[in-house]
Amino acid sequence: MAIDQWYQRRQKDAEGEFYRKIAGQSPQNNFNQTTQGLFVAAADGTLLGFTNNRSPERVKEVLRKALADFRPAEAGILSNPKPDSNYVARPPEGGIVVNVTAKVLKGYTASGDAEICAFQNSLGRDVLWIRKDEHSQLARGEFPETLKARIGRFNLMDFTRGEPAFWDPAEVRKIELTLKDGVITGTAHVEGKLGDRGYKADFRGAVECRDGKVTRFDLVARGPAWGHSGCTGVAAPKDQFTLALAWRIASGLDEADKVMPQGAKAWLPDYLK
Repeated sequence: MAIDQWYQRRQKDAEGEFYRKIAGQSPQNNFNQTTQGLFVAAADGTLLGFTNNRSPERVKEVLRKALADFRPAEAGILSNPKPDSNYVARPPEGGIVVNVTAKVLKGYTASGDAEICAFQNSLGRDVLWIRKDEHSQLARGEFPETLKARIGRFNLMDFTRGEPAFWDPAEVRKIELTLKDGVITGTAHVEGKLGDRGYKADFRGAVECRDGKVTRFDLVARGPAWGHSGCTGVAAPKDQFTLALAWRIASGLDEADKVMPQGAKAWLPDYLK
């Protein structure tokens, strides 16, 4: 399973306690900074292996040793009846969950290093939460101003190699999205105060509705981008590159559809305003 330990190491609930039990047995047990890594544990929380190395050989070595050391133990089913509301949130009732995917189409310098190649070919994944009132506006054929702002601040960036820094409202220089006869068109320009990173995109998409509910929300953006931020600097393109983004309504069948948007990590009310 994959989690964002930023949440679990802080959560004051049964899930957080179980995670901290496992991580606390490893060298990566600094709950004030990070517990990032790959853990192998038994169902009772006994740590069997740990590495913070992405090397396939190292990971397989840890797995082989963990399997050899495994001994069955009694363990009940873990439940979390009172989730910590500071770190566990659910999508707005009556809203829409949209998957967001990022891909750098061109601009990388070819590399023979396997790890760099993995970064260069990676997809970024996030989600966009649409409020109930915004859902209603889309169903009426209108593109909400608040939704434009949220897309501009929290989606229009390269997040294929790690966690980016999000745009301040003033850094969203322009975002125009128009919905007419079910077709979305538009353009956007986001750029940092120093001009060291930015993105200029053209949009095209489609919205379909049935019985007052949006059944289709497909949107793509493509254009030149430059610079990097946050944790996206590893193997980043040196010059201008082509970045593509895609939005599509989540099926609800994937457990990852329940994950909070990355932009909501610091403060959900700010994200949803």
